[in-house]
Amino acid sequence: MTHQAPPVPSSSSADPGRQVARLREALRLVEDIADRPAAYGRDSLLDEAARVSGAYERALPIVQRRFDALAAEAEGWTAAGVEALLVAARSGSPRAAADRLARRLSEALSELTALLD
Repeated sequence: MTHQAPPVPSSSSADPGRQVARLREALRLVEDIADRPAAYGRDSLLDEAARVSGAYERALPIVQRRFDALAAEAEGWTAAGVEALLVAARSGSPRAAADRLARRLSEALSELTALLD
């Protein structure tokens, strides 16, 4: 009997460019909470989304599955992190936590885009 990890929910029905754009928007929100300057301008979001979608379409299926898994994972912990920051904001300034989340989200986005390069 072999043991395999359960399949990661695939977000292949979602547009990869849209996934990256949503993560970038979350990053902008977190950077705002952290009182950090935005690392990525709104104008470049559409360009990046188009590049990511095109690169995803040309990528090997195994790379697409890896991208889907990483994107789903990043979306999950980003949603949980933003929710925690919003709750924490009611009782004080969650700037340090937001800064850590912003750094981690930025790293995840770099990893996702590098996967398709």
